[in-house]
Amino acid sequence: MIRVFIVDDSPFLRRVLKGMLVDDEEIVIIGEAQNGKEALEKIPLLKPDMIILDIEMPVKDGISTLKNIVKTYDIPVIMMSNFTTEGTTLTLKALEEGAIDFIPKPKNILNLKENKTKQNIIQKIKVASKSKAYEKYTKIDRKGRLIEESNLNHTNNKNFEYIVAIGTSTGGPRALQEVLPLFPENINSAIVVVQHMPSKFTKSLADRLNTLSNINVKEGEHGIKIEKGTCYIAPGDFHMKIVKKDKDYLIELSKSPIVKGLRPSVDVLMKSVAKIDGIKKIGVIMTGMGTDGSDGILDIKKTNGYTIAQDEKSSVIFGMPKAAIGTGCIDKVVSLNKIATEIIRIVGVY
Repeated sequence: MIRVFIVDDSPFLRRVLKGMLVDDEEIVIIGEAQNGKEALEKIPLLKPDMIILDIEMPVKDGISTLKNIVKTYDIPVIMMSNFTTEGTTLTLKALEEGAIDFIPKPKNILNLKENKTKQNIIQKIKVASKSKAYEKYTKIDRKGRLIEESNLNHTNNKNFEYIVAIGTSTGGPRALQEVLPLFPENINSAIVVVQHMPSKFTKSLADRLNTLSNINVKEGEHGIKIEKGTCYIAPGDFHMKIVKKDKDYLIELSKSPIVKGLRPSVDVLMKSVAKIDGIKKIGVIMTGMGTDGSDGILDIKKTNGYTIAQDEKSSVIFGMPKAAIGTGCIDKVVSLNKIATEIIRIVGVY
């Protein structure tokens, strides 16, 4: 049984969540709290397997409560987040601080009871309960400075030899924060990323990563040309492809059918990169649930690309890397804190 502890200041939301989860034979609600202070008092007594934690609460908010939980316990946390600009910003902050995943909170709480939403929440709880805590890495750039103190200058030279395609899901926002800020501004590549997130959240993620990185990081836009020293993150609910037109490489966004239950899809992105002539390719699969990216990795390898997978120890969820490794087409398996170094070793700077 997965022992779940619900922390939210809304009695109605707590009641709805309990009603949703009570019928699942693998989940039991062992307690609830209406704010962070009460939660921290109850956690050592209840000993939950996982916690659902609201971000915005009185007395003690979700972010400060999360920090206490991560510091003191090895308990996975899923955040409840509003679909607002402030909500997305706070959600990304929570993911950076150690939350495993998040559940978007609809304006009408009763919408949580819809079958698809209910099953998605149950799946998130089951996945989170089996996840591992994040390893602690120090954010240092290649000049030996703390990322937060770096002089973040950006350049956009036209010529580059590589496209680096990265796919990630659960645990990805934190993992990307350990990789992208380590790329130098004159890296000899453009970088394209699929992170499984709803729309609105991917823009906030890109903006946040951009403030931490020496390269430019932005959300992908249909029809724009990709450039050296820039990372493009697929918008939520859109597939992103890279296509060649004359001598340029352009982003193509679409709402074509979902693949493996997902849009954006890592497979769609990587397969498009694999088809491009005249450019060298690297495919990277990082922490995440499921098998997305395994087909794309196969295609990249078939077209003489180089492939990397995150190792099990440093993955919050080993599903996607495990599936990629299972194809037999991964050139190197490395820990999260060595992914950037391995990419830079291959592509170089120019």
